[in-house]
Amino acid sequence: MKSFVVAGILAAGLLVNPAAAEPLKVVASMSVLGDLVQRVGGADVRVTTLVGPDGDAHVFEPTPTDARTVQSADLLVVNGLGLEPWMQRLAKSTGYTGPFVTATKGIKPRQAEEGPEEEHAGHGHADHGHGGIDPHAWQSVANAKLYVKNISDGLAKADPPHADTYRANADAYTQELDALDQQVKAAFARIPRPERKIITSHDAFQYYGAAYGLTLLAPTGLSTESEPSAKAMAGLIRQIRQEKIRAIFVENISDPRLIERIAAESGAKVGGQLYSDALSPPDGPAATYIDMIRHNTTLIANAL
Repeated sequence: MKSFVVAGILAAGLLVNPAAAEPLKVVASMSVLGDLVQRVGGADVRVTTLVGPDGDAHVFEPTPTDARTVQSADLLVVNGLGLEPWMQRLAKSTGYTGPFVTATKGIKPRQAEEGPEEEHAGHGHADHGHGGIDPHAWQSVANAKLYVKNISDGLAKADPPHADTYRANADAYTQELDALDQQVKAAFARIPRPERKIITSHDAFQYYGAAYGLTLLAPTGLSTESEPSAKAMAGLIRQIRQEKIRAIFVENISDPRLIERIAAESGAKVGGQLYSDALSPPDGPAATYIDMIRHNTTLIANAL
């Protein structure tokens, strides 16, 4: 009789445990967020990223598969600051009523810099969906630490049994980010501030520049959808020549032809490919957020 009772308990356990161990289904809008969620969530989450490696969240168009993914999610994680206006529409269209985490909560957003096109090429454009607010806050490692806290809080609220694990993972990851922040500052400390000027494909690195003392210019604005005017292009090329700006970069999400044209007309050399709005594939140099910041920093510092 005793064996039957034990067998019954074991059978019940087999029925209950798989459901209890089911990872939290989290959908992140883009690859940078997907990596942060995975680092905080660990084995207790199953992360799906809608805009994957080398993808562009500015121009993303969800598919029916994406709609089904969102519909079955337990938690949605978005950047906010106008980067993914399509995410709210997608969630509404699928009937998703679960929680959202806005990773930029508590971050002071940067405004697009105003000024004449010939002086600030790429700034002041009418950027699609942003309303003049720069959404690229993850480019500052200090901001990424706030992303991690917001993600940790969101996971803990959505999955209370694993709250302590999420917070412990977030604390450990934050220590890694503290070390990364110091590494970036050290990389630029030896370069005089007046020489810390670079050109990028679109205006995605202003948070990075503010955090680490760089001046950044771009032929297009905050969104990759914007197009530079002939006046802005001429002004940027003139500025590169006058100030002898040496570092000019393409981005993994942008068509390189515009930067190549600027390089050809200004005499500057393209210093390589930066990762701005998306990570690289797993076998690339920017497969994680930390890898991305290290790769970009090494490339920029070497060029300067």
